[in-house]
Amino acid sequence: MKALILVGGYGTRLRPLTLSRPKPLVEFANKPMLMHQIEALLEAGVTQVVLAVSYRAEQMESELRAETDKLGITLTFSHETEPLGTAGPLALAKDILASGDEPFFVLNSDVICDFPFKEMVDFHKAHGKEGTIVVTKVEEPSKYGVVVYSDQGRIEKFVEKPTEFVSNKINAGMYIFNPSIMKRIELRPMSIEKEVFPCMAKDADLFAYELQGFWMDVGQPKDFITGTTLYLKSVREKNPDMLYSGPGAVGNSLVDPTAVIGANCRIGPNVVIGPGVVIEDGVCVKRCTILRDATIKSHSWLDSCIVGWKCVVGRWVRLENVTVLGEDVIVKDEIYINGGKVLPHKAISDSVPEPQIIM
Repeated sequence: MKALILVGGYGTRLRPLTLSRPKPLVEFANKPMLMHQIEALLEAGVTQVVLAVSYRAEQMESELRAETDKLGITLTFSHETEPLGTAGPLALAKDILASGDEPFFVLNSDVICDFPFKEMVDFHKAHGKEGTIVVTKVEEPSKYGVVVYSDQGRIEKFVEKPTEFVSNKINAGMYIFNPSIMKRIELRPMSIEKEVFPCMAKDADLFAYELQGFWMDVGQPKDFITGTTLYLKSVREKNPDMLYSGPGAVGNSLVDPTAVIGANCRIGPNVVIGPGVVIEDGVCVKRCTILRDATIKSHSWLDSCIVGWKCVVGRWVRLENVTVLGEDVIVKDEIYINGGKVLPHKAISDSVPEPQIIM
C-alpha cells in the first residue's frame, strides 16, 4: 500500500520553532512529528510514502531518508512549484498513487492520535465505496466544520461552523481512497474538503470512520502542549515502561536517556525532555517540552512551555502560559516570561509580563 502526507505548509502557527526546522521535523515526544505517522503506516502494511512538499524540501529529505531507510520504507518527494492546496498534490503524485488497484492513504502532517490505519483499511474495504474519512468527536462543534452521516457511516453532508447542533464529529485529517478518486481531481490549487468531498458525498461514495481514543492537531503551541498530555496518557495505558520514573518524577513524562537531571527537581506531569538536555538542581518542570541540548539552570520553574533546541534558561527563571523559546535563546537569571514567543538566537535580559512576540 501507499500513502501521501501533505507537508507543504510553512508551519507559521508553530513559530518560532518552525523558523529553524520544517514543522514535520519538529520533535513531538522526542521523535520528528512525521515519524509518528510513518511508523504507524509501516505497521499497517504501507511500503511507499509520498511527501507532498513545497518548502525546505532538502532538509526534510536528508533527515527523513536516514530514518525511513532504517525502517525499509520507500520515501518519495513530490515537489510543488506552487501551493496546490489539499487536493492538487494527489494529482501531482497520480502516477505513484494510482498505479495499482489498492486504496491509498492521504494524511495531514499535523495530526497526532492512536493511528487506526489497519482498522481504516478493513472498514474501507467492507463498505466498498470510493473514500473513507476519519472523524473525531469534539466538545465545541461550532468552532469547526462538522460531518453528518448515517448509522452505517455514509456521509450525507458537511456543515461549516454550525450555529445549532447537527453533529459533534469533525474531519480528523486522515483519509483512504480508491484510485478512482483521481477522476475528480485536477492538477491545480484545489481543496479536497470543499471541492472533492461534497461531490463524493452526493454520489454516496464517501464514508466516515469514527476514531476511538484521543486526537489532536498539534500545529500550534497551545495544542502541541495539550496533544503531548494526551499522547503521554496513551503511552501510560499501552507502554508504561517508556515513561520516566527517575528522581522527581510526577505523573506521565518522557525523558531521553542522555538527559541529565539534577537533585531535588520536580519533573512532570506531562513533560518531554529531549536528548542532551541538562536540568540543574531544584528545577520544577510541568506540561513542557524541552528540546535537544537545552539547559535549564537551577531553581527555575517552567509550566506550559516549549523550550527550543540549545536554549539556556538562567537561574530562578519563571516561564509559563504557553511561552515558546525558539532555537538558541538565552534567558538571563531571575527573568519572568508570561506567554512570550521568542525568536531564535535572542538573549532576554528583561522580564516579559504580557504575552507577546519578542523579535
